[in-house]
Amino acid sequence: MPRERWSQYSTVFLRCALGTAFLSAVADRFGVWGAPGQPGVAWGDFAHFQIYAAQVNAFLPPPLIPLVAWIATIMEATLGIMLIVGLCTRAAAVASGGLLLLFALAMTVSLGIKKPFEYSVFSASAGAFLLAASPVYHWTLEALLRRHAVGSQRGYRHESQSHMAF
Repeated sequence: MPRERWSQYSTVFLRCALGTAFLSAVADRFGVWGAPGQPGVAWGDFAHFQIYAAQVNAFLPPPLIPLVAWIATIMEATLGIMLIVGLCTRAAAVASGGLLLLFALAMTVSLGIKKPFEYSVFSASAGAFLLAASPVYHWTLEALLRRHAVGSQRGYRHESQSHMAF
C-alpha cells in the first residue's frame, strides 16, 4: 500500500482515537459509563472528577479547581467533536496536543513522572502534534464543506452563464 494511502488512514485513525478518548472521559464525568465505584468507571460524576482534578493540579489554589475542571471538560468535549468530524482539524490538533501536554506536566508535578507514562499522556500529546503537522486531512467535514462551496460556485457560474447565453 502506498505511503500516501497509509497517511490517509493514519490521520483518520488518530483523529478518531484522540476524539473518542476525549469524549469518553467527558462521558465518564457525567455518569454515562456508570456510577462512581463501578468497574470501568473512573469518576462516575462531576464531583468525583473535581476531586481528581484537585489531585492532578495540587499546585493550584483549591478555589480554582472547579474552574479548571469545567475548562478541561468543555475543551475536551469541543476538541473531541472537532477531531472526529474534522472541523478546523489542524487547530483542534494543536489545541489537543497543548491540552494533553499541560495535563501530562500537571500530572508529573503533582503525582510524579510515572503517572503520565502509565496513562500514555505524553504519547497522546505527541500524536496530536503529529496530526497537526499532517499536510492533508482526509474524510473531514471541512473538506466536504470546501468541495460543496466549490461545487456551488461552479454551479452558480454555469447557471448564470447559461442565462446569459440565452
